[in-house]
Amino acid sequence: MTTTLAREIHTSMSGSYDPSDVHFLLTPISLQPIDVAEKERRIQAGTFHYSAMLSPESAPDVDYMAAYRSALAENGEKLASHINILADALVSNCWLMGDNTKPGAIISLARAGTPIGILLARALRRRGVLVMHYSISIIRGRGIDLNALAHIMERHNAFVFVDGWTGKGAIARELRGTDGPKKLGLDPKLIVIADPAGVADLAATTEDYVIPSGILNGIVSGLISRSVLNEQIAADAFHGCVILDHLKAHDVSRAFIETIDSLAIETANRFARCDEHIDDEMREQLQADCEAMLRFIADRYNVGDRNRIKPGIAEATRAVLRRVPERLLVSDPADPALKHLILLATTKGVAIERLPDTCRYRAVAIIAEVGGE
Repeated sequence: MTTTLAREIHTSMSGSYDPSDVHFLLTPISLQPIDVAEKERRIQAGTFHYSAMLSPESAPDVDYMAAYRSALAENGEKLASHINILADALVSNCWLMGDNTKPGAIISLARAGTPIGILLARALRRRGVLVMHYSISIIRGRGIDLNALAHIMERHNAFVFVDGWTGKGAIARELRGTDGPKKLGLDPKLIVIADPAGVADLAATTEDYVIPSGILNGIVSGLISRSVLNEQIAADAFHGCVILDHLKAHDVSRAFIETIDSLAIETANRFARCDEHIDDEMREQLQADCEAMLRFIADRYNVGDRNRIKPGIAEATRAVLRRVPERLLVSDPADPALKHLILLATTKGVAIERLPDTCRYRAVAIIAEVGGE
């Protein structure tokens, strides 16, 4: 199969989502999963980049899925209103105004950005904005998939990049680096639901809240793994992924989209503006607060590598789910929004401590040092 033909086939890949909702620009591969502890050892020893390996993904247990359903019930309408806020702002800003031959494109960052990109694309289409939605790989320390980005640029002339939230801004910095979209002549605009780090170009809120899709992995992300970049991926190919067929019976990807999209339709006329006025001054303060928090945690817990600090509910959840956590710091152990995280940490025997009252984040995970910082 030629590379060109392979790319055309891959552009029709939608995982378990409706094919009209997303085109994953990823190369399906087979990859033997690595035990979490061994993966962590290799990452910290510097022998393998995290993107070259995947740890096993299993189905959440009954209690954890109950926590997900609770988060969906409690925050579903809030997320839906934030989708509408972002869609209205994008229409006002005219960032996606393509032309009749080349419509605008939403480029979600796989995989946390994918469900948000789907919902945003649907909301924009209801507002009369013609957009296509792609999901592509971006990897901390390796950059965005320039092959996928070039593929999109051949077909569209207006773009925004979509993710779910910001943690400490690592992906935003990767997106804006000189080897990213700027290398292809693009000025990237990053759109997120929640921006506690103050690094997005457009966000609905700065609150670190439970975005329901953020507490699950592949079963809410179209049964697509985290993106992979290893020796299996040719220089002219899209970054890789593994199809998580073994989780098919537990998949809630389409159900999540339909639930939030229905709420977005219901609430479209009830929310007219962002939760906060997020201007440059506020972003600078958020960035300063984030930096102060990182310094405090690094000093207090003797963390030499900031990559081991995972701020925000969603980032902390992912760290506890698929890394080797040393401890979980929370604003309030009794906070119902943190129920799933407390459950995970307790099950894994992870120490739980309080965050300072001045911290804007409700949860921060610290990855254990297992060798070779």
